[in-house]
Amino acid sequence: MSKQEKKDLVPTLRFPCFREMEPWISEPFDKIYDLKVTNSLPRDKLNYEEGSVKNIHYGDIHTKFSTSFNLKKESVPFINPSVSLEKIKLESYCQEGDMVFADASEDMEDIGKSIELVNLNGEKLLAGLHTLLARQTNDKLIKGFAGHLFKSGLMRKQIQKEAQGAKVLGISAGRISSLNVVYPSIDNEQQKIADCLSSIDELITAHTQKHEVLKTHKKGLMQQLFPPEGETVPKLRFPEFRDAGEWEEGVISDLANGVMGNAFKSVDFIEDGIQLVRMGNLYQGELQLNRTPVYLPKHFNEEYSRFLVKPFDILMSMTGTMGKRDYGFIVQLPESCEQLLLNQRVLKIVHKAKCVKGFLLQLLKSESLLNELYSLPGGTKQANLSVQQFKGLKAKFPEPKEQQKIADFLSSIDVLITEQSQKIVSLKAHKKGLMQQLFPVTDEVGA
Repeated sequence: MSKQEKKDLVPTLRFPCFREMEPWISEPFDKIYDLKVTNSLPRDKLNYEEGSVKNIHYGDIHTKFSTSFNLKKESVPFINPSVSLEKIKLESYCQEGDMVFADASEDMEDIGKSIELVNLNGEKLLAGLHTLLARQTNDKLIKGFAGHLFKSGLMRKQIQKEAQGAKVLGISAGRISSLNVVYPSIDNEQQKIADCLSSIDELITAHTQKHEVLKTHKKGLMQQLFPPEGETVPKLRFPEFRDAGEWEEGVISDLANGVMGNAFKSVDFIEDGIQLVRMGNLYQGELQLNRTPVYLPKHFNEEYSRFLVKPFDILMSMTGTMGKRDYGFIVQLPESCEQLLLNQRVLKIVHKAKCVKGFLLQLLKSESLLNELYSLPGGTKQANLSVQQFKGLKAKFPEPKEQQKIADFLSSIDVLITEQSQKIVSLKAHKKGLMQQLFPVTDEVGA
């Protein structure tokens, strides 16, 4: 490595006690790690109830496992007792300090996503389907540091460069072995970085748990505030409405109309203009306009005014978004959003005079309404619902004053949930910024 390259391997932000130390070291992956054999057991060979050996599935690396993997805190499936493990070599069992990489992904952002095993709690663990298990040969990286290192831009860029494939991306053992691992030679500096980033991870985890508690709390309240199936009075009612009688039974069309978006042509798409709201923009219960944005000429807002949407409008995706049993496909547009046009298969739900808009939004998220929605033909994972099906959904509702009370109460919890979500986003952004400064940034890493 040239002197200039060595100079480049210094992070922008370095703790004061290490600022005069030597630049970081760059070494080939295969000089630090050996790759061990993993298994290819599918999900149907795993369970969460019984077994003597647990197994890491690559899908869980993508979706739920922490960077610093602590088996005491993670939900990991067992290998079914009926599966023979006699041929598994002792060295293939995971050890603390090992790295586990997901070697397949449909998304470049997640290819080679990894976890570091920092605490196995004395349990037996194997790395399974579509994983690479890497074990240090010389203890050059302290436990707790490597997990953060392989999430840094420096290492992620290398991993993504080595990925291969079209629809499904993969990274082979040979290609991951060709990476260059960049690290400070001083253990204390590694420890300082690990402690700093782990403390932020702990904050993110705590706020995420609080977020889940709030969502669970709201779900429980909604089950009480809306009548269960077969009944017309909720179990929990505000004092001033306890003698108000039964809720009216009807259908959604009694409360709202539905306007389906237009089938705009791709030949009209331009680089800038009025943005089109498509199904993919209704994601995880939020409007996410940065997901593959598409624009139409601004004069379309006059020609297609019927399909304009504005702040606080309620939208629902009608195709292919209902795989999870939640209401992530129902979104109320935020106050901050600008004028938008509605694409095909996205429904704008317009409340009628006898319905409070805030109540309608909560009703659409209620368990009884979701049960009704999922019972419809086409209401499964690959949903393809019609406007008429939507209008015919059975619904129960009280007088507008009680609707307003319910809407105000539940929306106040929504505010808390949103604030908590924003805290998590801010913490993640803070960590990302720190990561960019705590690890060297260079276009090429040489050994």
